[in-house]
Amino acid sequence: MPLSSAEPPSHVDVLIIGAGLSGIGAAYHLQTRCPTLSYAILEGRGAMGGTWDLFRYPGIRSDSDMYTLGYRFRPWLGGKAIADGASIKAYIEETAAEYGIDQRIRYHHRVTRAEWSSEHSRWTVDVEVGPERAPLRMTCGFLYACTGYYDYASGYTPTWPGTERFQGRVVHPQHWPEDLDYGGKRVVVIGSGATAVTLVPAMAERAAHVTMLQRSPTYIADQPAEDSVARALRRVLPRRAAYAVSRWKNVLRGMLLYGLARSRPGLFKWLLRLGVRRALGKTYDVDTHFAPRYNPWDERLCVAPDGDLFRALREGRASMVTDHIESFTETGLKLRSGAHVDADVIVTATGLNVKILSGLALSVDGNPIQLARTLAYKGMMFSDVPNLVAAFGYTNASWTLKCDLVAEYTCRLLNHMKQHGYTQCVPRVTGPAMTPEPVLDFSSGYVQRALDSLPRQGTRAPWRLYQNYVRDLVMMRYGRVDDEAMEFRRPESPRALLAEVARG
Repeated sequence: MPLSSAEPPSHVDVLIIGAGLSGIGAAYHLQTRCPTLSYAILEGRGAMGGTWDLFRYPGIRSDSDMYTLGYRFRPWLGGKAIADGASIKAYIEETAAEYGIDQRIRYHHRVTRAEWSSEHSRWTVDVEVGPERAPLRMTCGFLYACTGYYDYASGYTPTWPGTERFQGRVVHPQHWPEDLDYGGKRVVVIGSGATAVTLVPAMAERAAHVTMLQRSPTYIADQPAEDSVARALRRVLPRRAAYAVSRWKNVLRGMLLYGLARSRPGLFKWLLRLGVRRALGKTYDVDTHFAPRYNPWDERLCVAPDGDLFRALREGRASMVTDHIESFTETGLKLRSGAHVDADVIVTATGLNVKILSGLALSVDGNPIQLARTLAYKGMMFSDVPNLVAAFGYTNASWTLKCDLVAEYTCRLLNHMKQHGYTQCVPRVTGPAMTPEPVLDFSSGYVQRALDSLPRQGTRAPWRLYQNYVRDLVMMRYGRVDDEAMEFRRPESPRALLAEVARG
């Protein structure tokens, strides 16, 4: 039954934190595969959609195709494979409405703390409700965090000398001001990542000129915005069959390209640079602006749908500058080379701040949990932390591919527990000792800045993250849930047992 918007239940079997892409997907799997379990979704903001509701900057879009970013259970029917943010948000909202998930969401409910009790086999969760942050306490048997991986409150902005001198406007893409009018103005976008690659061609449609200022280049691939194979398949196959084939085609294509990039980086670099030369012409200084110092996929590969960035550069509506900022000035930016870039608006597309579980404070039986001292179990749970799953996607492929597998596995785990009368499951490190390693091997700044706060990974399964969809699919869809690393428990006390019986 839908939850009352005025009085959310004080206890549910599963409490989902976050109503973004992964949270809505998790809810679908729960109510489909575990229909006897109660659940609720708590969302700290005032709308569903997560990333796709928060970010409102010009041109906002995904750099993953929608046949893999979309849910496995609900086909993406949009015309473009590389979709804009508004279309992705609508897809999430339509999915939630179609399956009644929207009735389970409690907005303006920000989870701040969760404490696990082994005696009672439950989490006690502290929540702040509304702008006045009214306290609310809930309990649940299982906590499912779908909070993403970055700080929603603020993005990352370096400190530059003279920022206060600039007479124009400085904005960060994460909090795009609705009243910003950049039409006919000179715009500088600082950064070389996916956000900058998106912003430059979008803003160049109205601005007098847009300069993309980067300290160092990034790899950018020209990719069609539409998937011609998927479009052809829809004409000859039933909707779901066409979607499944398109999805697997793109999964395998992505794995093939990633494998090539890691095994033959020199060849992959040459192919990417060849694409840029074809897009910009032989006279463009590709070696300065499009030749990164790192190997492909040491950082995430950026995508220019239909070559929109290259077209803006070719047509002179945008330009690329590779240099370091010495200081802000009244009218723009002074560079280390001595050059000056004039600007009316400066956009700091300088990255995100990673914030695991949205800063949720965790404790187990009164002992605070520091996630940096845990190992990641199958990329979804943490060593010695009971009944807690966190949805994290891939760094080398679509976010949703992994989150769908996590949701399926979580349901298998919950059904196994119910079948055998277990109320607790906790990953434990067993077997030969392992040397903990960073959980991600990306050299991206946002990852490097956060490594000390992230969980670690081990050297063998299930403590190793392989970033491989096919391997994960076999393990999480068909592998045992009662493996040697997972410890199950039944209620510890008669009082707790009676409480479990009362809850059914």
